[in-house]
Amino acid sequence: MSEGIAEAAAAAAEVSRGGWRRATGVAGVALGVLATGAAAGVAIERMTVGRGMRKKARLALDSAGPYGALRGTPGRAYADDGTELYYEVDDVDPDPDVTPARRRRLFGRRPPAPVTVVFSHGYCLNQDSWHFQRAALRGVVRTVYWDQRSHGRSARGAAQAERGEPVTIEQLGRDLKAVIDAAAPEGPVVLAGHSMGGMTVMALADQYPELIRERCAGVVLVGTSSGRLGEVNFGLPVAGVNAVRRVLPGVLNALGQRAELVERGRRATADLFAGIIKRYSFASRDVDPAVARFAERMIEGTPIDVVAEYYPAFHDHDKTEALAHFAGLPVLVLAGIHDLVTPSEHSEAIAGLLPDAELVLVPDAGHLVLLEHPEVVTDRLADLLVRAGAVPAGTTVDGYGSSSTAHPR
Repeated sequence: MSEGIAEAAAAAAEVSRGGWRRATGVAGVALGVLATGAAAGVAIERMTVGRGMRKKARLALDSAGPYGALRGTPGRAYADDGTELYYEVDDVDPDPDVTPARRRRLFGRRPPAPVTVVFSHGYCLNQDSWHFQRAALRGVVRTVYWDQRSHGRSARGAAQAERGEPVTIEQLGRDLKAVIDAAAPEGPVVLAGHSMGGMTVMALADQYPELIRERCAGVVLVGTSSGRLGEVNFGLPVAGVNAVRRVLPGVLNALGQRAELVERGRRATADLFAGIIKRYSFASRDVDPAVARFAERMIEGTPIDVVAEYYPAFHDHDKTEALAHFAGLPVLVLAGIHDLVTPSEHSEAIAGLLPDAELVLVPDAGHLVLLEHPEVVTDRLADLLVRAGAVPAGTTVDGYGSSSTAHPR
């Protein structure tokens, strides 16, 4: 592991200047605490697999992996602060047996708008994180996938870049409203959110209860929380998590102001960060390396200044009361039992406030359960879409594959 330590030290030396030296020192302590569990596995790997071979493997997975390659019809919405939000639409395959004349006989001159499922992704990810579910639903139901501000193909948040305003979960709810207005201006909607995306859905309900009341046909909340995220311990001992909570906000702010140098250091310590990402994304041991690398690429693609400007919003997030707007709707609440980021107890708390919700806790699954066990997520999602009237009963939903190397489909 000495090679990785030398690389990290060189990167730290490059950015150490005055107060910046102290900030990076604290950052090292905080990240060291977070990395402890992952570092042991990384150290063992380094003793058995050469650095050059690991680099070649990553490049091969980057070039050959099919994940994240699905694309739809592009569109752009504009948030209330002018931020350009990128989305894609996958439309339902037209039925060749239903001619325009027959549609008029069935529905009149103006047929009803189809149900649209709108997918919101999590922190440091992008719309491609729904890859398996997207593959399964293509042609079955109309779907919209979008990139949250400063993520994926969406523009950097204007309020953040131009005016230095912090990101809030409330702003994300307004962003989702802008996407719905642009991509699904009429007809029923099913709202699906993973992690931060689930919080975005709650913020939408909190600010636009009439939209939920008049148009929402169902809700899917995967690995998310309605509040009290400041109490999450990330699987760390009490002393460690207290240290992280105390220093991490200031450290991230300092790192965000030196983004270019930090990104260089992050590349130099790629192996260590890959171990951290895997520990906090997955729980099972047989995750397909290509899927793990896919998740790693998405997280790597989120600039450190974006990571920093989002982080405080989670501590302030509390949308417990907004859950009441989902009462009486078909709701799926799903989480991995071993999620260290938004623990499954938070999903249980949500379901406890929505007695009619279906609660699914997935064994051997972590935070990225939608990639780790896509077959479970897609099956339960398909069942909810039937209950919401989005697809007919008996509709075949398949083709989602598996992220397991032990049980390939």
